[in-house]
Amino acid sequence: MTRRAIYPGTFDPLTNGHLDIIERSAHLFDEVIVAVLLNIDKRPMFTTDERVDMVRRAAQWDNVKVGTFEGLLVHYAVEQDAQVIVRGIRAISDYEYELQMALMNRRLEPRMETVFLMAAEAYSYLSSRLIKEVFKLGGSITGLVPGLVEEQMRAKASEEAAGPGE
Repeated sequence: MTRRAIYPGTFDPLTNGHLDIIERSAHLFDEVIVAVLLNIDKRPMFTTDERVDMVRRAAQWDNVKVGTFEGLLVHYAVEQDAQVIVRGIRAISDYEYELQMALMNRRLEPRMETVFLMAAEAYSYLSSRLIKEVFKLGGSITGLVPGLVEEQMRAKASEEAAGPGE
């Protein structure tokens, strides 16, 4: 039986912390599906297609695939024949939220396991929200996101600065 895991998130933007979790998951499972959440309520910086493309280009492990989902994660996981949901944990505050989600997912789908991976120390403070905030305020994000993501963020900022129709 193939051990398939789902690593869900908005990945807006993809960070080196996300890549660390993807790589470590790729070593633990036969197949990892990075599941990009379609959530228009969050008003993402990047479109779903842009986020999927960035993950595909950055996550270059043979057993990593990229998909999208909306609605309940456990429904998507069952559709994909996954047995495990992978979640990264940076701090105690993450654990409290993630534990609630894991218990609800188990309630909804008792066969689904959740595996928590501790963030690598170098990325334990990183979040997509923090990356966007630092970037918008002119701080350096070099080394915190893959180079291709930083390029996309700069291009997006240039488009926004140029304004519509220019």
